[in-house]
Amino acid sequence: MKKTIVLLYNQRHVYPDPNDYRNQIEADFDDPQTTSWQIKHLKNLGFNVIPIEANEKAYFKLYRLRKKIDLVFNISEGIYGLDREAQLPAILEMLQIPYLGSSPLTQAIVLDKAKTKEILTAYNISTLSFQIFKNENEKLNKKLKFPLIVKPLSQGSSAGITNESVVFNEKKLKNQIKKIINAFNQPVLVESFLKGREFSVAMIGNPPEILPIIEPNHKILPKNYLPFDSLEVKWYLEENEKFKNYLQCPAKISKKLEKKIKNICFNTWKALNIRDWCRIDIKCDKFENPYVLEVNSPPGIIPPEVSMTSYFPLAARVKNINYEELLKKLIEVAFKRYKK
Repeated sequence: MKKTIVLLYNQRHVYPDPNDYRNQIEADFDDPQTTSWQIKHLKNLGFNVIPIEANEKAYFKLYRLRKKIDLVFNISEGIYGLDREAQLPAILEMLQIPYLGSSPLTQAIVLDKAKTKEILTAYNISTLSFQIFKNENEKLNKKLKFPLIVKPLSQGSSAGITNESVVFNEKKLKNQIKKIINAFNQPVLVESFLKGREFSVAMIGNPPEILPIIEPNHKILPKNYLPFDSLEVKWYLEENEKFKNYLQCPAKISKKLEKKIKNICFNTWKALNIRDWCRIDIKCDKFENPYVLEVNSPPGIIPPEVSMTSYFPLAARVKNINYEELLKKLIEVAFKRYKK
């Protein structure tokens, strides 16, 4: 008998524009073609698939179907509030429906970059010093030195993180803080801007295994691009055929640095009680000391028919796991956890 899988997703209505922060609010969501291909791939695996958009009506659909659902493949982001990624997992917990991914508590924490950092710091896991701003007139902590980077507190997919986000003086800092608060209606996180190497680490399983590490090659960026994964880079340059070698996987790193990165990721997984899968972004200083930037849960999982640069499927492909095998593996990981 076919198992019934619900694909729980959020639909994007506006494509992100680096020049208009208001158009970046749905950057975490998926395009219609992404959802269509995900449904096709899940059906190819032999599942009965029910797609449900994670909007205000999702609860009623899940409630009606709760006895028929074997598992929810949850890639939803929620739609309102700073804790939005916890909304659907909390509903699924209440309805006692099994689902892929971390608990409501973990989801709420990882979306909040400051809370994530506070927990990592408590566990002696390397992360950068930071300051939260609720308005642009608050005084900068003297421990923070320029250049700094300004980020929305609770956004993913590089929303609000553009070339303009890196600031070199107090005037630019205030302007950028004001822009982000006005566009996203949430506090701002400010931290040191490191010019070192950057890595993205996909993790899967309980306990987790690490897929081949990805490194963006900042050296081939155009001169007007700063060396980090800005929205301009992630959404436009990575898809450009001229930069097809931008994402290096597996990353060309020493055994020593690889060990450091893997240890920091395993410790982060444990400290935050992550389940099933995630992707951790790491940035190094000039001495190749790695720091956790943020945790992506759920990570993007765009099918190859739509994008060949979606990080999690890219790392899986390098390990000879194609897209459908990856979906199947994630479903098996979640089912196994519920059988314990």
